Amino acid sequence: MKHLAAILFFLVAALPARAEIEIQTLTSPGGLKAWLVEEHSIPFVALEIRFRGGTSLDAPGKRGAVNLMTALLEEGAADMDARAFATAREGLAARLRFNSNDDAISVSAQVLTENRGEAMALLRAALVEPRFDGDAIERVRGQVLSNLKNRATDPDALAADAFNAMAYGDHPYGSHDGGTLESVADLTRDDIVAAFESTVARDRVYISAVGDITPEELGALIDDLLGRLPDTGAPMPENVTFGASGGLTVTPFPSPQSTAQFGHAGIGIENPDFFAAYILNTIFGGSGFNSRLMEEVRKKRGLTYGIRTYLIDSDRSEAVIGVVSTVNERMAETIQVVRDEWARLATEGVSGEELAAAKTYLTGAYPLRFDGNAPIARILVGMQLDGRSPDYIKTRNAQIEAVTQDEINRVAAELYQPEALRFIVAGQPEGVESTD
Repeated sequence: MKHLAAILFFLVAALPARAEIEIQTLTSPGGLKAWLVEEHSIPFVALEIRFRGGTSLDAPGKRGAVNLMTALLEEGAADMDARAFATAREGLAARLRFNSNDDAISVSAQVLTENRGEAMALLRAALVEPRFDGDAIERVRGQVLSNLKNRATDPDALAADAFNAMAYGDHPYGSHDGGTLESVADLTRDDIVAAFESTVARDRVYISAVGDITPEELGALIDDLLGRLPDTGAPMPENVTFGASGGLTVTPFPSPQSTAQFGHAGIGIENPDFFAAYILNTIFGGSGFNSRLMEEVRKKRGLTYGIRTYLIDSDRSEAVIGVVSTVNERMAETIQVVRDEWARLATEGVSGEELAAAKTYLTGAYPLRFDGNAPIARILVGMQLDGRSPDYIKTRNAQIEAVTQDEINRVAAELYQPEALRFIVAGQPEGVESTD
């Protein structure tokens, strides 16, 4: 059984990108909504579940509770302790994974059709009857604390934490969602139970499935899986405006290399200019070796191994940010090049050749994402969280192609604001001083 499962998982991972994805939408008898792509060629199904809210729903003074709780969901449920749960999962050749981030708790399941009923019963136990045993709490707490200690010696993490704190202040986005050494050490079992009750509820769930299952089977499955969850959880956090103003801050840290995180307020996915902004980011810093920043910072000047920018569209705020690391003696030059390129993009925009190349890259790469049941299921649930319609897969490339050079250069002038650019540098950069 296990060998057959392994073969099937490898087959699924190796499936070629599908030219056409037919999405069915359904409402279960119990009122739960889901998206489904039927694929019966392999007896296997991938299920993706998201609970909106995530670690941003940590109670005041309990930072890290949702992260710790999520890690404990596979550490025993119902009458099974952690070892028994792991043994049952392995015996069914099922993959069950639980993760959390600022905006959601994710549940991923990949199971064989012949074991689907037993595997879903195991997952139901984890979601409805988690044990949160004392020994499991201490074991996982120790792992979290070890990770937090490592973060304290990582310039990348230090720069990110300082940047987020300046941008978002007391909002949950302003602190690391894993908590601090102090907050995690103080968490009790009651805190973990409260975090579970606040976040895992029917009023915030999004569901997708891809594989060997019919709409009727999926409707019955999700009712059985999630029907016993509470109807509502904790209120969602408030929106927050990106609050960091332009300038530069150095966070001293003894290291031969410094890391800079930089950025300012961004643009949301619901904005009609989002596709133009998305293409802009691809050209500027989002396409790896082919981006402008990589050309100017690495190829021409050899200042870094890599530099990248991102459009951050979180549920409660938006930003455009970038990250770069270099040796201390070259950070000042690196910052100046980034500032200059930020300003050049705002004033000059992009060329027709850059726009055409970015469109070719983005439209050509998109179908390659659909390379198996599990990736497709993740994409579908992400589309739901983003408020996309099921036909987005078919219209997305056309929306990319429709962006004109005049439109993208107007958005460049509006979005990229050199005077608002905030740098946070962690390390010992030479010739770099805080401006405030």
